[in-house]
Amino acid sequence: MKILAINPGMISTKLGVFSDEELLMHATLNHPFEELCRFPFIMDEFDYRKEKILEELQRQGYGLDFDVVVGRGGLVKPVESGVYELNDKVIADTRHPRMHHACNLGSLIALSIAGEIEGCRAFMVDPGVVDELAPVARITGLPELPHQTIWHALNQREIAKRYCCEHGVSYEKQDLIVCHMGSGISFAMHHHGRAIECSDALSGDGPFSPSRAGMLPTASLVKLCYSGQYTEAEMLRKINGHSGLTAHLGTNDVREVERRIAEGDEHARLVLDAMIYSTARWMASLAPATDGHVDAIILTGAIANSRYVTDSLCHKLSYLAPVFVYPGEDELTALAMNVIRAIRGEQEIKIYS
Repeated sequence: MKILAINPGMISTKLGVFSDEELLMHATLNHPFEELCRFPFIMDEFDYRKEKILEELQRQGYGLDFDVVVGRGGLVKPVESGVYELNDKVIADTRHPRMHHACNLGSLIALSIAGEIEGCRAFMVDPGVVDELAPVARITGLPELPHQTIWHALNQREIAKRYCCEHGVSYEKQDLIVCHMGSGISFAMHHHGRAIECSDALSGDGPFSPSRAGMLPTASLVKLCYSGQYTEAEMLRKINGHSGLTAHLGTNDVREVERRIAEGDEHARLVLDAMIYSTARWMASLAPATDGHVDAIILTGAIANSRYVTDSLCHKLSYLAPVFVYPGEDELTALAMNVIRAIRGEQEIKIYS
């Protein structure tokens, strides 16, 4: 089975070519800021990104002879975790997503490329809107604003399963707190194979991150929105993209912040320590979802490469459960392996409706 996996991010697109479980080719296509500025909206990047993917495949000697194309799922309506074969309904909803993010291009590009190949199938896996919340976790203080989820479901679930495989335990029998740390930070309580409590990392929930504001004082936020200083679009951009480390320090790169700390910048140390503290505080808040029972805590994502961050989080959270670090992300492999298992009949191919 020859598989093309596509994972669009805000400033890059990752792609991988697999022959069954074997990774034949991996590439990260970086999209310069000045090129992306040509497009008023993320959806307008469709042709540009698809062309870059096809150019890279050709450059590395791969033709369009795939059996499967799988893309990172978009911010459609809430769904259960799993593998979904792309259909007209999911594509229509992807074109009108809950929020704008480059992940919305994953399904669209996957189906477009698959459509050019006879007999090729197109899928998405564990989109960021996977919602398996316990009923009590949905209730907030305003009935019209229930708790919703947008999180790194794909990488979190893959890393959780890898941890379980390495430790000889069943994912379906564990209580795991998993935290993905990238430009956004998301966390979830994986209880017996389902994320019964997790964050909305794109809409103002949880800790602040390199480029997102996280939870803010509600009354003060409302006053800022009505201050006349910002339009609605500017406020949304402010809390999701122009906040967090970016607002405090002018960079969203934790490596740059660590460099400043090493040079004696105490303000940089304070801000990074505050992000770490906030992350630990929110992760610990998941424990009541399982009445305090936690088998392990798992840290993953690009920021998990930082010993400064992970050592501090281990120190703050090890009282709750053993902490394990899995740096980086492996979403391309997660996309391919889930599809392989589904086509082999080892897990269900679900219908989006």
